[in-house]
Amino acid sequence: MRRRLAAAAALALLAACSPPPEPARVPAGDAPFIHVQNLDVITEWDPSRSYSNEIIAFQNLYETLTLWNPVTKKAIPRLATSWRASADGRTWTFNLRPGVTFHTGRPLDAAAVKASIERTMASRTGAFYIWDAVSSIRVEDPVTVTFALKYPVPLDLVASAGYAAYIYDTKAAPDLTKWFNEGRDAGSGPYTVAKWQKGKETELTLKAYDEYWGGWDKPHYSTVQYRVVPDADRAWRMLLRGEVSFVERLNPRLFARAKVTPGVRTSERPSFQTAMLLFNTASGPMKDVRVRRAVQKAIDYQGLIKNLKGAGSPASGIIPEGLMGHVPGRVPRQDLAATQRLLRRAGYGPAGRPLRLRLTYGEGDTDWRLLATRLEATLKPLNVRVETSAMPWTAQWEQGRKKGQDIFVMYWWPDYADGYSYFGNVFHSAEPPVFNLTYLKDADLDALLDTVPELTVTDKQAAQRAYEQATKRVLDQRAAAALPWVVNYQRAYQGSIQGYVDNPAYSDVVFVYELRPSG
Repeated sequence: MRRRLAAAAALALLAACSPPPEPARVPAGDAPFIHVQNLDVITEWDPSRSYSNEIIAFQNLYETLTLWNPVTKKAIPRLATSWRASADGRTWTFNLRPGVTFHTGRPLDAAAVKASIERTMASRTGAFYIWDAVSSIRVEDPVTVTFALKYPVPLDLVASAGYAAYIYDTKAAPDLTKWFNEGRDAGSGPYTVAKWQKGKETELTLKAYDEYWGGWDKPHYSTVQYRVVPDADRAWRMLLRGEVSFVERLNPRLFARAKVTPGVRTSERPSFQTAMLLFNTASGPMKDVRVRRAVQKAIDYQGLIKNLKGAGSPASGIIPEGLMGHVPGRVPRQDLAATQRLLRRAGYGPAGRPLRLRLTYGEGDTDWRLLATRLEATLKPLNVRVETSAMPWTAQWEQGRKKGQDIFVMYWWPDYADGYSYFGNVFHSAEPPVFNLTYLKDADLDALLDTVPELTVTDKQAAQRAYEQATKRVLDQRAAAALPWVVNYQRAYQGSIQGYVDNPAYSDVVFVYELRPSG
């Protein structure tokens, strides 16, 4: 055993002293684009219900009427080539791209648009609420569809959503739910499902849809694979060896290496993805608001930002900068004296009862592990034991929906480039809980939030005031959560790949069709 350890140590020293190898060059053409992330890819196959990690694949399988452009910050054509709104903003007409077919072979026409959106609205799950303003959908002709609204909303922006805006073939099977759950798709995107292996490292493989309306005359990837690799060091080695194309997230140490490694490209930009610690307001020790405030104030916000080394920026309020509802001047600070006072008043602390808290986070996320370790060390001298569990996302989420933890750690990003979902889905009352994993039930907050979608169009100043009141209600009065940082996306990918653009409205999505592989 000692000999094996000595040999391993010698090899490690040699590797540390040697320059990193240049990534292997994989010939273009039939080589797949391989996207690596640390969590499960698919949590839900039904596009009407999808509301999680599968966005990275679904945006390549399915399409929406419009797409949000991060440069112009406006909706641009996708399945719709043009659109117009009435003067009062309550009638929207979309003109569709002619000749588009679903992967099932059936035409994507106005009737299909109406049917898919009505089915999504009827699902009452996921982000279905984005269509709440719609009172009716009318087919004018095969390529024209009109939406009548109960109140004005920017429907061109709604139609670009990363969730619940997918157009799909509702006639793909008599029992669509069962059909989807077998790992099938009914989209119109450039790729279709080739193989799904739940629980395997190479979880999902997509293949080119030959009849895609965009055509295949230019160099494109014909195969896309999604691999689940929780170990960041292993993912980095795989990138260096040319075994994978794109690594979604690296830790600060590895990203610094990626920036200076020949043959590797990096992308770094601010995002709309916010880190959240959601506190259990319904049961357990954190039902006491004093305990929630104590944990809020125990977090070393500045230390975490420093340790993230560019991978995160301070969060101010709940909605990140760049979206309506952002509240500047609310960057949180650690206050351990206040933590001790609050714990003492709640009967805990060094001279009181011991306190045990259970915290869960997604496995393979080194930033979450850093936060959990730091919080555990900070609270231990105060007679608070934080039991941390790194879990596969699907298992963590399932446990969270059963109210099985004190602190649920996750990221949140918007359904579309708008701030409402940070509140409407995470802090609005919901039973059973989906993403309201604080289990907060606050009628006053609900009533305030219910005014926001219409105000966003009719009175932006009033909408901003409502967001500011909601922020104060959630973070100060109810102390239902803590937001330690907003993610700065840091990607690494093969240098031969051309055309990658990181769009913050579609968290972690690579629009593979837009890439240009080269040998």
